[in-house]
Amino acid sequence: MEKKSILSNKYYLYLTEFFAGMAVMAVELGASRLLAPYFSSSQIVWTIIIGTIMIAMALGNIWGGRSADKDPNPDRLYRRILIAAVWIALIPVVGKYIILGVSGLLIFTVSNNFLILAAFAACMIIFVFPLFLLGTVTPSLAKYTVDSLEDNGKIVGTLGAFNTIGSIIGTFLPTFVTIPVVGTAVTFLIFSGVLLVLALIYFFQTGKKKRSCAAALVVFLLCAVLGNRSHFAFWEQDLLYEGESVYNYLQVKETEENVVLSTNVLFGVQSVMQKEKGLTGMYYDTAMAAPLMADTGEKEKLEVLILGMGSGTYARQCQAYFHNLSMEGVEIDEKITDLSREYFDLPQNVNVTTYDGRAYLQAVDKKYDVIMVDAYQDITIPFQMSSREFFTLVKEHLHTDGVMVVNMNMQAKGEGNINDYLSDTISEVFPAVYTADVEGTTNRELFASANCEIKENLEKNTAKIRDRELQNLMYEVSQQLTPCKKGEYILTDDKAPVELLGIQVIDGIIEREVEYYKGIYEEQGLSGLLKML
Repeated sequence: MEKKSILSNKYYLYLTEFFAGMAVMAVELGASRLLAPYFSSSQIVWTIIIGTIMIAMALGNIWGGRSADKDPNPDRLYRRILIAAVWIALIPVVGKYIILGVSGLLIFTVSNNFLILAAFAACMIIFVFPLFLLGTVTPSLAKYTVDSLEDNGKIVGTLGAFNTIGSIIGTFLPTFVTIPVVGTAVTFLIFSGVLLVLALIYFFQTGKKKRSCAAALVVFLLCAVLGNRSHFAFWEQDLLYEGESVYNYLQVKETEENVVLSTNVLFGVQSVMQKEKGLTGMYYDTAMAAPLMADTGEKEKLEVLILGMGSGTYARQCQAYFHNLSMEGVEIDEKITDLSREYFDLPQNVNVTTYDGRAYLQAVDKKYDVIMVDAYQDITIPFQMSSREFFTLVKEHLHTDGVMVVNMNMQAKGEGNINDYLSDTISEVFPAVYTADVEGTTNRELFASANCEIKENLEKNTAKIRDRELQNLMYEVSQQLTPCKKGEYILTDDKAPVELLGIQVIDGIIEREVEYYKGIYEEQGLSGLLKML
Protein backbone atom coordinates (compact mmCIF):
# COMPACT_ATOMS: atom_id res chain seq x y z
CA MET A 1 0.00 0.00 0.00
CA GLU A 2 1.52 3.33 -1.05
CA LYS A 3 1.41 6.45 1.07
CA LYS A 4 -1.32 7.95 -1.15
CA SER A 5 -3.56 4.96 -0.42
CA ILE A 6 -2.93 5.32 3.31
CA LEU A 7 -3.82 8.98 3.21
CA SER A 8 -7.10 8.10 1.51
CA ASN A 9 -7.91 5.88 4.53
CA LYS A 10 -7.16 8.31 7.35
CA TYR A 11 -10.13 6.99 9.34
CA TYR A 12 -8.41 3.62 9.59
CA LEU A 13 -5.35 5.35 10.99
CA TYR A 14 -7.55 7.20 13.47
CA LEU A 15 -9.01 3.85 14.50
CA THR A 16 -5.47 2.55 14.95
CA GLU A 17 -4.76 5.44 17.30
CA PHE A 18 -8.02 4.81 19.15
CA PHE A 19 -7.43 1.10 19.74
CA ALA A 20 -3.75 1.60 20.56
CA GLY A 21 -4.72 4.08 23.29
CA MET A 22 -7.33 1.64 24.56
CA ALA A 23 -4.82 -1.23 24.64
CA VAL A 24 -2.21 0.81 26.56
CA MET A 25 -4.60 1.57 29.42
CA ALA A 26 -6.00 -1.96 29.45
CA VAL A 27 -2.50 -3.41 29.71
CA GLU A 28 -1.68 -0.96 32.52
CA LEU A 29 -4.73 -2.06 34.52
CA GLY A 30 -4.03 -5.68 33.68
CA ALA A 31 -0.48 -5.20 34.95
CA SER A 32 -1.85 -4.12 38.32
CA ARG A 33 -4.03 -7.21 38.58
CA LEU A 34 -1.23 -9.51 37.42
CA LEU A 35 1.20 -8.13 40.02
CA ALA A 36 -1.28 -7.65 42.88
CA PRO A 37 -1.56 -11.31 43.98
CA TYR A 38 2.21 -11.38 44.46
CA PHE A 39 3.18 -7.82 45.46
CA SER A 40 -0.15 -6.18 46.52
CA SER A 41 -2.02 -3.35 44.78
CA SER A 42 -0.66 -0.60 47.01
CA GLN A 43 0.20 2.89 45.86
CA ILE A 44 3.85 1.81 45.66
CA VAL A 45 3.09 -0.95 43.16
CA TRP A 46 0.90 1.41 41.14
CA THR A 47 3.75 3.92 41.10
CA ILE A 48 6.10 1.26 39.74
CA ILE A 49 3.61 0.27 37.04
CA ILE A 50 2.84 3.82 35.94
CA GLY A 51 6.48 4.86 36.07
CA THR A 52 7.81 1.98 33.98
CA ILE A 53 5.00 2.28 31.43
CA MET A 54 5.54 6.02 31.06
CA ILE A 55 9.26 5.42 30.52
CA ALA A 56 8.45 2.83 27.85
CA MET A 57 5.92 5.11 26.14
CA ALA A 58 8.30 8.09 26.16
CA LEU A 59 11.11 6.06 24.61
CA GLY A 60 8.65 4.69 22.07
CA ASN A 61 7.51 8.21 21.18
CA ILE A 62 11.09 9.32 20.54
CA TRP A 63 12.17 6.26 18.59
CA GLY A 64 8.90 6.03 16.64
CA GLY A 65 9.13 9.64 15.50
CA ARG A 66 12.73 9.28 14.34
CA SER A 67 11.98 6.00 12.61
CA ALA A 68 8.99 7.46 10.76
CA ASP A 69 11.07 10.44 9.61
CA LYS A 70 13.77 8.18 8.19
CA ASP A 71 11.39 5.70 6.56
CA PRO A 72 7.70 6.76 6.45
CA ASN A 73 6.47 3.26 5.62
CA PRO A 74 3.33 2.14 7.51
CA ASP A 75 4.42 -1.49 7.12
CA ARG A 76 6.96 -0.92 9.90
CA LEU A 77 4.35 0.46 12.30
CA TYR A 78 1.85 -2.36 11.77
CA ARG A 79 4.61 -4.92 12.13
CA ARG A 80 5.38 -3.40 15.55
CA ILE A 81 1.67 -3.56 16.43
CA LEU A 82 1.66 -7.22 15.38
CA ILE A 83 4.64 -7.97 17.66
CA ALA A 84 3.06 -6.06 20.56
CA ALA A 85 -0.16 -8.05 20.13
CA VAL A 86 1.70 -11.37 20.33
CA TRP A 87 3.73 -10.23 23.35
CA ILE A 88 0.60 -9.14 25.24
CA ALA A 89 -1.10 -12.45 24.39
CA LEU A 90 1.88 -14.28 25.92
CA ILE A 91 1.61 -12.42 29.24
CA PRO A 92 -1.17 -14.65 30.69
CA VAL A 93 0.84 -17.74 29.72
CA VAL A 94 4.30 -16.83 31.03
CA GLY A 95 3.79 -13.71 33.18
CA LYS A 96 3.22 -15.46 36.50
CA TYR A 97 6.27 -17.68 35.96
CA ILE A 98 8.44 -14.63 35.26
CA ILE A 99 7.18 -12.99 38.44
CA LEU A 100 7.98 -16.06 40.53
CA GLY A 101 11.36 -16.47 38.82
CA VAL A 102 12.33 -12.85 39.45
CA SER A 103 11.14 -13.10 43.06
CA GLY A 104 13.09 -16.32 43.59
CA LEU A 105 16.30 -14.75 42.31
CA LEU A 106 15.98 -11.50 44.23
CA ILE A 107 14.90 -13.00 47.53
CA PHE A 108 18.36 -14.54 47.90
CA THR A 109 20.28 -11.48 46.73
CA VAL A 110 18.60 -8.44 48.33
CA SER A 111 17.87 -7.73 51.98
CA ASN A 112 15.94 -4.45 51.74
CA ASN A 113 12.96 -3.30 49.68
CA PHE A 114 12.42 -6.76 48.24
CA LEU A 115 8.82 -6.13 47.14
CA ILE A 116 9.73 -2.84 45.45
CA LEU A 117 12.70 -4.29 43.57
CA ALA A 118 10.91 -7.51 42.61
CA ALA A 119 7.83 -5.65 41.36
CA PHE A 120 10.01 -3.21 39.39
CA ALA A 121 12.09 -5.97 37.80
CA ALA A 122 9.00 -8.02 36.87
CA CYS A 123 7.30 -4.96 35.42
CA MET A 124 10.36 -4.06 33.34
CA ILE A 125 10.67 -7.56 31.91
CA ILE A 126 6.99 -8.15 31.16
CA PHE A 127 5.56 -4.77 30.15
CA VAL A 128 8.22 -2.35 28.94
CA PHE A 129 8.80 -3.87 25.49
CA PRO A 130 5.16 -4.06 24.24
CA LEU A 131 4.40 -0.59 25.65
CA PHE A 132 7.54 0.75 23.96
CA LEU A 133 6.21 -0.59 20.66
CA LEU A 134 2.78 0.95 21.25
CA GLY A 135 4.50 4.23 22.14
CA THR A 136 5.66 4.45 18.53
CA VAL A 137 2.07 4.59 17.21
CA THR A 138 1.23 8.28 17.73
CA PRO A 139 4.35 9.88 16.16
CA SER A 140 4.26 7.39 13.30
CA LEU A 141 0.60 8.08 12.52
CA ALA A 142 1.25 11.82 12.68
CA LYS A 143 3.91 11.36 10.01
CA TYR A 144 1.63 9.31 7.78
CA THR A 145 -1.42 11.57 8.03
CA VAL A 146 0.10 15.06 7.86
CA ASP A 147 0.83 16.05 4.26
CA SER A 148 0.72 19.85 4.56
CA LEU A 149 1.32 22.52 7.17
CA GLU A 150 -2.15 23.97 6.60
CA ASP A 151 -4.04 21.22 8.47
CA ASN A 152 -1.32 19.59 10.59
CA GLY A 153 -2.72 21.05 13.83
CA LYS A 154 -6.17 19.68 13.08
CA ILE A 155 -4.86 16.22 12.19
CA VAL A 156 -2.57 15.93 15.20
CA GLY A 157 -5.39 17.16 17.43
CA THR A 158 -7.75 14.57 15.97
CA LEU A 159 -5.18 11.82 16.56
CA GLY A 160 -4.80 12.99 20.16
CA ALA A 161 -8.59 12.99 20.64
CA PHE A 162 -8.94 9.44 19.30
CA ASN A 163 -6.09 8.30 21.55
CA THR A 164 -7.65 9.97 24.60
CA ILE A 165 -11.11 8.55 23.96
CA GLY A 166 -9.61 5.11 23.46
CA SER A 167 -7.65 5.48 26.70
CA ILE A 168 -10.81 6.41 28.59
CA ILE A 169 -12.65 3.35 27.32
CA GLY A 170 -9.56 1.23 27.97
CA THR A 171 -9.64 2.43 31.58
CA PHE A 172 -13.30 1.74 32.36
CA LEU A 173 -13.85 -1.42 30.31
CA PRO A 174 -11.30 -3.67 32.12
CA THR A 175 -12.18 -2.35 35.58
CA PHE A 176 -15.93 -2.69 35.37
CA VAL A 177 -16.46 -5.35 32.71
CA THR A 178 -13.69 -7.66 31.56
CA ILE A 179 -11.60 -8.22 34.71
CA PRO A 180 -14.51 -8.94 37.10
CA VAL A 181 -16.46 -10.92 34.48
CA VAL A 182 -13.82 -12.95 32.63
CA GLY A 183 -10.60 -12.27 34.57
CA THR A 184 -7.18 -10.76 33.99
CA ALA A 185 -5.89 -13.41 31.59
CA VAL A 186 -8.82 -13.07 29.18
CA THR A 187 -8.58 -9.27 29.46
CA PHE A 188 -5.03 -9.39 28.13
CA LEU A 189 -6.18 -11.69 25.36
CA ILE A 190 -9.10 -9.45 24.38
CA PHE A 191 -6.97 -6.35 23.91
CA SER A 192 -4.18 -8.35 22.31
CA GLY A 193 -6.78 -9.60 19.86
CA VAL A 194 -7.86 -6.04 19.07
CA LEU A 195 -4.29 -5.08 18.16
CA LEU A 196 -3.85 -8.30 16.20
CA VAL A 197 -6.96 -7.60 14.12
CA LEU A 198 -5.69 -4.09 13.34
CA ALA A 199 -2.42 -5.47 11.99
CA LEU A 200 -4.06 -8.38 10.14
CA ILE A 201 -6.50 -6.09 8.33
CA TYR A 202 -3.70 -3.81 7.25
CA PHE A 203 -1.48 -6.60 5.93
CA PHE A 204 -4.47 -8.33 4.30
CA GLN A 205 -5.14 -5.13 2.34
CA THR A 206 -1.52 -4.77 1.30
CA GLY A 207 -0.94 -8.48 0.68
CA LYS A 208 2.31 -8.40 2.69
CA LYS A 209 3.75 -10.30 5.68
CA LYS A 210 1.51 -13.32 5.15
CA ARG A 211 3.79 -15.70 7.03
CA SER A 212 4.26 -13.31 9.93
CA CYS A 213 0.51 -12.82 10.18
CA ALA A 214 -0.13 -16.56 10.10
CA ALA A 215 2.49 -17.18 12.78
CA ALA A 216 1.08 -14.40 14.98
CA LEU A 217 -2.44 -15.81 14.63
CA VAL A 218 -1.26 -19.32 15.60
CA VAL A 219 0.58 -17.99 18.67
CA PHE A 220 -2.47 -15.97 19.69
CA LEU A 221 -4.76 -19.01 19.41
CA LEU A 222 -2.34 -21.10 21.47
CA CYS A 223 -2.24 -18.39 24.12
CA ALA A 224 -6.02 -18.24 24.12
CA VAL A 225 -6.10 -21.96 24.89
CA LEU A 226 -3.25 -22.03 27.42
CA GLY A 227 -3.43 -18.59 28.98
CA ASN A 228 -6.35 -19.22 31.31
CA ARG A 229 -5.54 -22.78 32.37
CA SER A 230 -3.19 -22.27 35.31
CA HIS A 231 -3.83 -20.47 38.59
CA PHE A 232 -1.97 -17.43 39.88
CA ALA A 233 -0.82 -19.76 42.63
CA PHE A 234 -0.07 -22.51 40.11
CA TRP A 235 1.84 -24.57 42.67
CA GLU A 236 -1.31 -24.92 44.84
CA GLN A 237 -3.45 -28.02 44.42
CA ASP A 238 -7.21 -28.41 44.89
CA LEU A 239 -8.13 -24.79 45.59
CA LEU A 240 -11.77 -24.43 46.56
CA TYR A 241 -11.96 -21.14 44.69
CA GLU A 242 -9.74 -18.77 42.74
CA GLY A 243 -11.08 -15.69 41.03
CA GLU A 244 -11.17 -11.93 40.88
CA SER A 245 -13.48 -9.14 41.94
CA VAL A 246 -13.44 -5.43 41.20
CA TYR A 247 -11.11 -4.96 44.18
CA ASN A 248 -9.13 -8.14 44.73
CA TYR A 249 -7.58 -11.35 43.59
CA LEU A 250 -9.33 -13.97 45.74
CA GLN A 251 -8.32 -17.48 46.76
CA VAL A 252 -9.99 -19.98 49.07
CA LYS A 253 -8.15 -23.13 50.07
CA GLU A 254 -8.92 -25.88 52.55
CA THR A 255 -6.69 -27.96 54.81
CA GLU A 256 -7.56 -30.61 57.35
CA GLU A 257 -7.68 -27.97 60.09
CA ASN A 258 -9.08 -24.83 58.43
CA VAL A 259 -10.39 -22.89 55.46
CA VAL A 260 -8.32 -19.88 54.37
CA LEU A 261 -9.20 -16.77 52.38
CA SER A 262 -6.27 -14.93 50.81
CA THR A 263 -5.90 -11.89 48.55
CA ASN A 264 -2.17 -12.47 48.04
CA VAL A 265 -0.44 -15.67 46.98
CA LEU A 266 2.95 -14.94 48.57
CA PHE A 267 2.44 -13.14 51.88
CA GLY A 268 -0.23 -13.52 54.52
CA VAL A 269 -3.89 -14.47 54.55
CA GLN A 270 -7.05 -12.42 54.79
CA SER A 271 -9.18 -14.67 56.99
CA VAL A 272 -9.08 -18.14 58.54
CA MET A 273 -11.89 -20.39 59.75
CA GLN A 274 -10.93 -23.27 62.02
CA LYS A 275 -13.02 -26.38 61.39
CA GLU A 276 -12.84 -27.46 65.00
CA LYS A 277 -15.20 -25.48 67.21
CA GLY A 278 -13.79 -23.49 70.07
CA LEU A 279 -10.98 -20.98 70.25
CA THR A 280 -9.03 -20.44 67.05
CA GLY A 281 -5.58 -19.75 68.51
CA MET A 282 -5.48 -16.58 66.42
CA TYR A 283 -6.12 -12.89 66.94
CA TYR A 284 -9.89 -13.34 66.84
CA ASP A 285 -9.68 -14.88 70.32
CA THR A 286 -7.68 -12.01 71.83
CA ALA A 287 -10.03 -9.48 70.22
CA MET A 288 -12.96 -11.04 72.13
CA ALA A 289 -11.69 -9.08 75.16
CA ALA A 290 -13.37 -6.01 73.62
CA PRO A 291 -16.98 -6.98 74.52
CA LEU A 292 -15.84 -7.74 78.07
CA MET A 293 -14.11 -4.36 78.27
CA ALA A 294 -17.36 -2.76 77.08
CA ASP A 295 -19.06 -4.39 80.08
CA THR A 296 -21.08 -6.99 78.18
CA GLY A 297 -21.98 -8.72 81.45
CA GLU A 298 -23.89 -5.68 82.66
CA LYS A 299 -25.82 -4.88 79.46
CA GLU A 300 -28.89 -6.50 78.01
CA LYS A 301 -27.63 -6.03 74.45
CA LEU A 302 -24.27 -5.03 72.97
CA GLU A 303 -24.07 -3.45 69.52
CA VAL A 304 -20.95 -4.59 67.63
CA LEU A 305 -19.70 -3.22 64.28
CA ILE A 306 -16.89 -4.86 62.29
CA LEU A 307 -15.10 -2.69 59.73
CA GLY A 308 -13.42 -5.15 57.36
CA MET A 309 -15.73 -8.12 57.78
CA GLY A 310 -13.63 -10.51 55.70
CA SER A 311 -14.92 -14.06 56.05
CA GLY A 312 -16.70 -13.25 59.33
CA THR A 313 -14.58 -15.32 61.75
CA TYR A 314 -14.67 -12.64 64.45
CA ALA A 315 -18.45 -12.38 64.19
CA ARG A 316 -18.82 -16.17 64.44
CA GLN A 317 -16.54 -16.39 67.46
CA CYS A 318 -18.32 -13.58 69.29
CA GLN A 319 -21.72 -15.13 68.66
CA ALA A 320 -20.45 -18.51 69.86
CA TYR A 321 -19.31 -17.17 73.25
CA PHE A 322 -21.54 -14.14 73.90
CA HIS A 323 -25.30 -14.32 73.63
CA ASN A 324 -26.24 -10.67 74.00
CA LEU A 325 -24.44 -9.28 70.95
CA SER A 326 -26.01 -7.72 67.88
CA MET A 327 -23.46 -8.04 65.07
CA GLU A 328 -23.16 -6.12 61.83
CA GLY A 329 -20.28 -5.69 59.42
CA VAL A 330 -18.95 -3.56 56.61
CA GLU A 331 -16.98 -5.07 53.73
CA ILE A 332 -16.03 -3.15 50.60
CA ASP A 333 -15.75 -6.26 48.42
CA GLU A 334 -19.14 -7.90 47.90
CA LYS A 335 -17.46 -10.99 46.43
CA ILE A 336 -15.70 -11.60 49.76
CA THR A 337 -19.08 -11.49 51.50
CA ASP A 338 -20.45 -14.02 49.00
CA LEU A 339 -17.48 -16.32 49.66
CA SER A 340 -17.92 -15.95 53.42
CA ARG A 341 -21.50 -17.18 53.13
CA GLU A 342 -20.51 -20.09 50.86
CA TYR A 343 -17.28 -21.34 52.42
CA PHE A 344 -16.93 -19.79 55.88
CA ASP A 345 -20.36 -20.30 57.49
CA LEU A 346 -21.00 -16.61 58.08
CA PRO A 347 -24.25 -16.53 60.11
CA GLN A 348 -27.25 -15.31 58.16
CA ASN A 349 -28.31 -13.06 61.03
CA VAL A 350 -25.12 -11.00 60.63
CA ASN A 351 -25.93 -8.17 58.26
CA VAL A 352 -23.04 -7.08 56.01
CA THR A 353 -23.08 -3.76 54.15
CA THR A 354 -20.99 -3.44 50.99
CA TYR A 355 -19.23 -0.13 51.60
CA ASP A 356 -15.93 1.47 52.51
CA GLY A 357 -15.53 1.41 56.31
CA ARG A 358 -14.82 5.10 56.77
CA ALA A 359 -17.49 6.19 54.32
CA TYR A 360 -19.97 4.00 56.20
CA LEU A 361 -19.25 5.76 59.50
CA GLN A 362 -19.70 9.10 57.80
CA ALA A 363 -23.07 7.97 56.44
CA VAL A 364 -24.65 6.64 59.68
CA ASP A 365 -25.45 8.22 63.06
CA LYS A 366 -25.67 5.01 65.07
CA LYS A 367 -23.44 4.45 68.11
CA TYR A 368 -21.92 1.12 69.07
CA ASP A 369 -20.52 -0.62 72.12
CA VAL A 370 -17.69 -2.28 70.18
CA ILE A 371 -16.14 -1.34 66.85
CA MET A 372 -13.63 -3.79 65.40
CA VAL A 373 -11.23 -2.28 62.83
CA ASP A 374 -9.78 -5.09 60.73
CA ALA A 375 -9.51 -3.52 57.28
CA TYR A 376 -6.54 -4.40 55.13
CA GLN A 377 -5.85 -3.77 51.47
CA ASP A 378 -3.82 -6.80 50.44
CA ILE A 379 -0.87 -6.57 52.85
CA THR A 380 -1.20 -2.90 53.77
CA ILE A 381 -3.65 -0.76 55.75
CA PRO A 382 -5.86 1.63 53.76
CA PHE A 383 -4.40 5.02 54.63
CA GLN A 384 -7.85 6.56 55.14
CA MET A 385 -8.49 4.04 57.93
CA SER A 386 -5.25 4.68 59.78
CA SER A 387 -5.34 8.42 60.41
CA ARG A 388 -6.17 10.57 63.41
CA GLU A 389 -9.26 11.84 61.63
CA PHE A 390 -10.52 8.29 61.08
CA PHE A 391 -10.05 7.22 64.70
CA THR A 392 -11.79 10.41 65.80
CA LEU A 393 -14.72 9.35 63.63
CA VAL A 394 -14.71 5.90 65.26
CA LYS A 395 -14.75 7.50 68.72
CA GLU A 396 -17.77 9.60 67.74
CA HIS A 397 -19.64 6.38 66.89
CA LEU A 398 -18.91 4.68 70.22
CA HIS A 399 -20.92 4.97 73.40
CA THR A 400 -19.07 6.71 76.23
CA ASP A 401 -17.99 3.32 77.59
CA GLY A 402 -17.57 1.74 74.15
CA VAL A 403 -14.37 0.04 72.98
CA MET A 404 -12.51 0.06 69.68
CA VAL A 405 -10.32 -2.95 68.92
CA VAL A 406 -7.80 -2.72 66.07
CA ASN A 407 -6.05 -5.71 64.56
CA MET A 408 -2.45 -4.76 63.81
CA ASN A 409 -1.38 -7.75 61.76
CA MET A 410 2.36 -7.11 61.85
CA GLN A 411 4.61 -7.06 64.90
CA ALA A 412 7.36 -4.63 63.99
CA LYS A 413 10.76 -3.91 65.52
CA GLY A 414 12.70 -0.67 65.72
CA GLU A 415 11.53 2.77 66.70
CA GLY A 416 9.14 4.51 64.36
CA ASN A 417 7.60 1.33 62.94
CA ILE A 418 4.03 1.08 61.71
CA ASN A 419 2.70 -0.09 65.07
CA ASP A 420 4.31 2.90 66.81
CA TYR A 421 2.52 5.17 64.37
CA LEU A 422 -0.84 3.47 64.92
CA SER A 423 -0.46 3.39 68.72
CA ASP A 424 0.62 7.03 68.95
CA THR A 425 -2.13 8.17 66.58
CA ILE A 426 -4.85 6.34 68.49
CA SER A 427 -3.46 7.58 71.82
CA GLU A 428 -4.03 11.13 70.59
CA VAL A 429 -7.73 10.37 70.24
CA PHE A 430 -8.50 7.98 73.12
CA PRO A 431 -7.39 8.43 76.75
CA ALA A 432 -7.23 4.66 77.44
CA VAL A 433 -5.18 2.59 74.99
CA TYR A 434 -3.74 -0.90 75.55
CA THR A 435 -2.03 -3.46 73.33
CA ALA A 436 -1.67 -7.23 73.61
CA ASP A 437 0.47 -9.45 71.37
CA VAL A 438 -1.11 -12.64 70.08
CA GLU A 439 1.13 -15.56 70.97
CA GLY A 440 2.41 -17.60 68.04
CA THR A 441 1.37 -15.04 65.41
CA THR A 442 2.55 -11.71 64.00
CA ASN A 443 -0.63 -10.00 65.23
CA ARG A 444 -1.00 -7.38 67.92
CA GLU A 445 -4.41 -6.27 69.18
CA LEU A 446 -5.01 -2.70 70.30
CA PHE A 447 -7.92 -1.74 72.56
CA ALA A 448 -8.97 1.90 72.97
CA SER A 449 -11.77 3.65 74.80
CA ALA A 450 -12.86 6.93 76.36
CA ASN A 451 -13.53 4.85 79.49
CA CYS A 452 -10.34 4.53 81.51
CA GLU A 453 -11.70 1.48 83.39
CA ILE A 454 -11.73 -0.98 80.50
CA LYS A 455 -8.95 -3.09 82.02
CA GLU A 456 -10.91 -3.37 85.27
CA ASN A 457 -14.05 -4.25 83.28
CA LEU A 458 -12.15 -7.04 81.53
CA GLU A 459 -10.99 -8.51 84.83
CA LYS A 460 -14.45 -8.22 86.40
CA ASN A 461 -16.31 -9.79 83.48
CA THR A 462 -13.71 -12.50 82.92
CA ALA A 463 -14.54 -13.87 86.35
CA LYS A 464 -18.14 -14.39 85.19
CA ILE A 465 -17.28 -16.40 82.06
CA ARG A 466 -18.52 -19.99 82.22
CA ASP A 467 -16.36 -21.37 79.43
CA ARG A 468 -13.13 -22.34 81.18
CA GLU A 469 -10.94 -22.15 78.04
CA LEU A 470 -12.10 -18.64 77.17
CA GLN A 471 -11.83 -17.54 80.79
CA ASN A 472 -8.20 -18.66 81.01
CA LEU A 473 -7.38 -16.88 77.77
CA MET A 474 -8.99 -13.64 78.94
CA TYR A 475 -6.97 -13.80 82.18
CA GLU A 476 -3.83 -14.10 80.03
CA VAL A 477 -4.90 -11.18 77.84
CA SER A 478 -5.54 -9.06 80.93
CA GLN A 479 -2.03 -9.78 82.19
CA GLN A 480 -0.48 -9.02 78.79
CA LEU A 481 -2.19 -5.65 78.33
CA THR A 482 0.41 -2.92 77.91
CA PRO A 483 -0.69 0.71 78.24
CA CYS A 484 0.19 3.09 75.41
CA LYS A 485 1.14 6.73 75.86
CA LYS A 486 1.00 9.62 73.45
CA GLY A 487 3.99 9.81 71.14
CA GLU A 488 5.27 11.76 68.20
CA TYR A 489 4.44 9.34 65.40
CA ILE A 490 1.08 10.60 64.10
CA LEU A 491 -0.77 9.56 60.95
CA THR A 492 -3.13 12.11 59.41
CA ASP A 493 -5.28 12.29 56.30
CA ASP A 494 -2.60 14.54 54.82
CA LYS A 495 0.37 12.37 55.80
CA ALA A 496 -0.02 8.62 56.26
CA PRO A 497 2.87 6.68 54.64
CA VAL A 498 1.40 3.29 55.58
CA GLU A 499 2.65 1.55 52.42
CA LEU A 500 6.29 2.43 53.12
CA LEU A 501 5.92 1.54 56.80
CA GLY A 502 4.27 -1.75 55.92
CA ILE A 503 6.97 -2.69 53.43
CA GLN A 504 9.62 -2.13 56.12
CA VAL A 505 7.90 -4.75 58.27
CA ILE A 506 7.45 -7.15 55.36
CA ASP A 507 11.14 -6.86 54.49
CA GLY A 508 11.93 -7.97 58.03
CA ILE A 509 9.50 -10.89 57.84
CA ILE A 510 10.93 -12.01 54.49
CA GLU A 511 14.48 -11.75 55.78
CA ARG A 512 13.69 -13.92 58.80
CA GLU A 513 11.79 -16.47 56.71
CA VAL A 514 14.52 -16.96 54.10
CA GLU A 515 17.54 -16.74 56.40
CA TYR A 516 17.56 -20.52 56.83
CA TYR A 517 17.37 -21.15 53.09
CA LYS A 518 20.02 -18.53 52.38
CA GLY A 519 22.40 -20.49 54.59
CA ILE A 520 21.75 -23.69 52.63
CA TYR A 521 22.21 -21.83 49.34
CA GLU A 522 25.54 -20.34 50.45
CA GLU A 523 26.84 -23.70 51.71
CA GLN A 524 25.44 -26.15 49.17
CA GLY A 525 24.52 -24.02 46.20
CA LEU A 526 21.39 -24.28 44.07
CA SER A 527 21.37 -28.10 44.03
CA GLY A 528 21.29 -28.24 47.83
CA LEU A 529 18.50 -25.71 47.95
CA LEU A 530 16.41 -27.61 45.43
CA LYS A 531 16.82 -30.79 47.47
CA MET A 532 15.51 -29.00 50.57
CA LEU A 533 12.53 -27.60 48.69
